[in-house]
Amino acid sequence: MAAPSPGPREVLAPSPEAGRRAATSTSGRRGLLWRLRDKQARLGLFEIGPGHELHQLTCMMQTGLWAATQVSMDHPRTGPPTEEDFCEVLTQVHEGFELGTLAGPAFAWLRHSLGLAEEDYQAALGPGGPYLQFLSTSKSKASFFLSHDQRFFLKTQRRREVRALLAHLPRYVQHLQRHPHSLLARLLGVHSLRVARGKKEFFIIMLSVFYPAGRISERYDIKGCEVSRWVEPAPEDSPVVLVLKDLNFQGKTIDLGPQRSWLLHQMELDTAFLRELNVLDYSLLMAFQRLHEDERGPGSSLIFRTVRSVQGVQSPEEPGSQNRRLLPDTPNALHILDGPEQRYFLGLVDLATVYGLRKRLEHLWKTLRYPGRTFSTVSPARYARRLCQWVEAHTE
Repeated sequence: MAAPSPGPREVLAPSPEAGRRAATSTSGRRGLLWRLRDKQARLGLFEIGPGHELHQLTCMMQTGLWAATQVSMDHPRTGPPTEEDFCEVLTQVHEGFELGTLAGPAFAWLRHSLGLAEEDYQAALGPGGPYLQFLSTSKSKASFFLSHDQRFFLKTQRRREVRALLAHLPRYVQHLQRHPHSLLARLLGVHSLRVARGKKEFFIIMLSVFYPAGRISERYDIKGCEVSRWVEPAPEDSPVVLVLKDLNFQGKTIDLGPQRSWLLHQMELDTAFLRELNVLDYSLLMAFQRLHEDERGPGSSLIFRTVRSVQGVQSPEEPGSQNRRLLPDTPNALHILDGPEQRYFLGLVDLATVYGLRKRLEHLWKTLRYPGRTFSTVSPARYARRLCQWVEAHTE
């Protein structure tokens, strides 16, 4: 279902002094989607401090997000989002740039439903600390950033992807209400940024699946196929942060114990939802973190260490669809599962690729280019089924 045409508002935004000074620079005119140089040689996390090529641009983002969050703090939500909330576009005019907030009231309500305080959200994304640049192994031309505490992930998006996200937003919110422990990435905001008279660019904000990041030893991006799904691993003891892919995972398994049935069921629920949206090319992000000795064993099992539980909203139409579990008492625990020896971070990301004419033609081309091999561009039904089969085959 497509959302109605949004209603724009434009205001002069209040900004913290640190961000306002940064906004006067013109170095951000290159836009957000420009190709990063020396990508393969510099994979990893880098602090975007003074002198960094993206410093002035990220200062504008921080200034704009501080002011945008202030709006939701000054006008707190009192109930679930309305149709108008999903359509609202607020443009705040700063010195040297404009920041747009799309469906702001709907996202503010979603953040509140996750137990995320607006003050914490504003402090993490505002000018209080530098963003981190993440140079990924993705083939997309998107730019990736993390907040200074690494809790929030920012990614640039194409206009057509933003349109798809906003069109699906009401159903996405409904799915999370019904299944609040879903593996779907938690989308927290969609914004546009225009520097001076340049082109309007878009970016999204979501909870990072890999949080808290301490002690994470391996990271993977899984699509359930083989073409272009290998990354050359970093040398042993290298500080480089790499996200590996399907072929790197060959011969490995995820040992979940009693949590396995929960994961398989939740994968079925979430991929069925994405199939209904006609979406494909999403990834299952995974990371491993070895449990400490005092975190393992019968006396420290998941049941004894959890203090929170999440239950889906019972629906008369879907009496057997609910899936419940206990959540570890850790930050961002929605994407965390504990096995006997390892803690696993799991989440479905990149939810904005629709199987339209462009992707159908790409499917035909890849069928000829890679006969007998598996690739990512297939129908949403086949994509969902294949990814669920991958998880079933690689878990125990």
